[in-house]
Amino acid sequence: MGYKLLIINPGSTSTKIGLFDDETLLFEETLRHSTEEISRYNLIVDQMDFRKELILDFLKSKNFDVKELSAVIGRGGLLKPIPGGTYKVSEALLEDLRVGKQGQHASNLGGLLAKEIAGPLGIPAYIVDPVVVDELAPVARYSGLPELPRISIFHALNQKAVAKRYAKEQGVPYDTLNLIVAHMGGGVSVGAHQGGRVVDVNNTLDGDGPFSPERTGSLPVGALVKMCFSGKYTQAEIAKKINGKGGLNAYLGTNDMRDVTRMAFEEGNQEAENVFHAFTYQVAKDIGAMSAVLCGKVDQIILTGGIAYSDRVVDEIRQRVSHISGITVYAGEDELLALAQGGLRVLKGEEEALDY
Repeated sequence: MGYKLLIINPGSTSTKIGLFDDETLLFEETLRHSTEEISRYNLIVDQMDFRKELILDFLKSKNFDVKELSAVIGRGGLLKPIPGGTYKVSEALLEDLRVGKQGQHASNLGGLLAKEIAGPLGIPAYIVDPVVVDELAPVARYSGLPELPRISIFHALNQKAVAKRYAKEQGVPYDTLNLIVAHMGGGVSVGAHQGGRVVDVNNTLDGDGPFSPERTGSLPVGALVKMCFSGKYTQAEIAKKINGKGGLNAYLGTNDMRDVTRMAFEEGNQEAENVFHAFTYQVAKDIGAMSAVLCGKVDQIILTGGIAYSDRVVDEIRQRVSHISGITVYAGEDELLALAQGGLRVLKGEEEALDY
């Protein structure tokens, strides 16, 4: 009999939960929350009791006794920058989730809900590899302006999970490998993993790197400054252009690479074909840059995220970067499993739980 784990991944209008027996998913559910329900709460943290009751009611409907749980693992939120790993949900961590150390986001509820449910049961609560994981090498923080240091916000949970999966499949420790991981989803992050740390990665939220379905990635700085001071846009409108209405959305009015592929290669839309090629070009270019970070000593390139399901995308990237190293594809992302694996590594003594 394995460890029974409750996994909680809160989103803005939903709470996704999964029950695992070790790495075996017993059941999962996405609990949807209407705009009317969410609008009753002024702050995200105020939603905690509402969401907790929904989770417990669902488990009861499945005839699952929460006393069987070994641990509860929640999605990490916008905490202070921290190294990757599995963290015990401490009072200091809870306080930073409550106040929103780097901003208000539904993921902040992950650790709070985990502790609320685990506490009365006397079992541990953890978070795993939140988006604020920061392991940048000192040289990677320089941007060109002291006021604007480069920061690390990326798909840490999935990047770390697929990197460790590859290491496990090769029968070698993760911290002995040099890997380049490109996560291609609503945002695109390309990270250099060296000695078990992501020593360089683009700020995926609103910073640099390749454009993606919804985000612009790097932009011509001078032109962006002129746009900001043109008087045509508010700060909020510019921010939305960069994160939300950028990338594929800006060029083609869709955030779905499958639509772009159909438009380009079935309907003969030349602009869609150009955008498609530009996307794979930019991802490949950043993989090349991360190869330089690793001094050309790259054990493997890993392509992951939802867009990695596209053979055409993978093939175009492969043509440009296969000279660097071999390529492994782990399409999609399984956040519930990644969170469960992070908890299991601690429960099985493979890793130490970290203090926040």
